[in-house]
Amino acid sequence: MAMETKLPSRYEIRVLEPKHVEWASAIVIHSNMFLSSMWTTLYPDNKTARAYEGLKHATYLVRHQIESGHSLGVFDKEYRFTRQESAATDGALYWDTSDEGADADKLLEQMDFPLVSVALAYDSFYGLDMDKMAGLMGVLPLFGPVYHILAVNDKRDAKSWQANGPGEVLFRNATSTRHDYEGKGIMKALAQYMMRTAAAKGFRGIQIECLADAVNHVWSNPPPPFRGEVVSEFHTMTYEEKDENGETVHPFRPANQRATKVYCTLK
Repeated sequence: MAMETKLPSRYEIRVLEPKHVEWASAIVIHSNMFLSSMWTTLYPDNKTARAYEGLKHATYLVRHQIESGHSLGVFDKEYRFTRQESAATDGALYWDTSDEGADADKLLEQMDFPLVSVALAYDSFYGLDMDKMAGLMGVLPLFGPVYHILAVNDKRDAKSWQANGPGEVLFRNATSTRHDYEGKGIMKALAQYMMRTAAAKGFRGIQIECLADAVNHVWSNPPPPFRGEVVSEFHTMTYEEKDENGETVHPFRPANQRATKVYCTLK
């Protein structure tokens, strides 16, 4: 029996397939480069060029998660293509990397496909190859430090939650909705659908790092019987460290964002 999506009938939640890698990458990159309160504050310049580089380097991370079979996407069944040729392939991405003058709206218009929101995830027992993540971390240099700080601040006993084999703990890495579909409750519905499907597969937990208050709220306040807990956090305005000269620095200023790691217990 199909699980309830809690979305209007025009939307359909599907398991993402390898053919969706480019579309999913574009949604994630567009959201982060142009809409994220944190990344747009830290990297306000050359957003379009950064988006093109991000699209190229996000492929590994997105493909790893989609090929795991645990990543989900929301499709608009009533989507109308803006270009006739898109219909032949059920959608297409038209970003022109030579057009660095394209703004956020133009790039969004060039995302002519029915995929509107993604929740990427992978089985934590099959981890990421961090060497292959280097390119993406170069596009967003503070991306890696965020995860490192959250790991350091996580004081749990690793044995209490880490996977000992496949099918135990999902890692979430990328939650994004197209700008023209925001504010419709899609992210929340997709997150809760993933909780239910992961539980049905036998997973005992899902872990996610959150750089948006709404995402943190959804995952730390899941519907019963699931339980959410913020297991690590820091605030970008108050976080400080010592540089090589022993001076106190605030590497994430002027971004004003609570960064969290949430563990959602499924069973």
